[in-house]
Amino acid sequence: MVSRKFLEELGKLLKQLPPLWDGRKAIAEMRRAGYPHWKQMEWIGFYFQFLCDTRLPPLVKIPGPKYGKVEFDGFAEIPWDFKAHPNKNAEGQDNKSVIINDSLAIAGAIKKFGAAGLILASGDAEYNDEDRSFQIWHQELKGGLSDFEKQRILRKAPSRLRKTTFRLTEIDLTLLDDKTVRGLGSFQEGFRNSDGSPRNAKVLLDLDSIKIAKVIKF
Repeated sequence: MVSRKFLEELGKLLKQLPPLWDGRKAIAEMRRAGYPHWKQMEWIGFYFQFLCDTRLPPLVKIPGPKYGKVEFDGFAEIPWDFKAHPNKNAEGQDNKSVIINDSLAIAGAIKKFGAAGLILASGDAEYNDEDRSFQIWHQELKGGLSDFEKQRILRKAPSRLRKTTFRLTEIDLTLLDDKTVRGLGSFQEGFRNSDGSPRNAKVLLDLDSIKIAKVIKF
């Protein structure tokens, strides 16, 4: 399914990633590189994907296979997804669940390759944007409010605190096979897209109940 040699080589590459991510520097780096997701509010996940996209090839092929409309982030022996996950939420509570890929896409990958892989970067995020200076800086860099922000203001919905830094503590390599996925929960089951079409459920990963193939500590 996945060779020990590959996991060792992948672990060596991931160990070389920078452990401290400053939001302004990370967004500026993605912007200079022409990376299309530098405008996203949840920059941590996109920055980790950017790091993987630029540093894992040729060991990992970018992007991975596509199942329907859902594409895996990479492929090496099996399809892989890249996720970044804060250990605690903005209220300081433990954050033990991770929403990962479309359940049908994961099922398709398992059927063809025997497993789907997750490269999960965990760490400590700082939510210290009370004065909104980081948010304002990012908005100005983007050229003004996004459509999403304009709609939020019209709805009078509160604005979430932005993550300003992220300190990487570990990266876990997890293999999802048929038996593992059957024991996991789901997210957005029964939800619909804006056009009314049904939205596929995503797999909800409980970090306390999964088996990790390899841990890279920082």
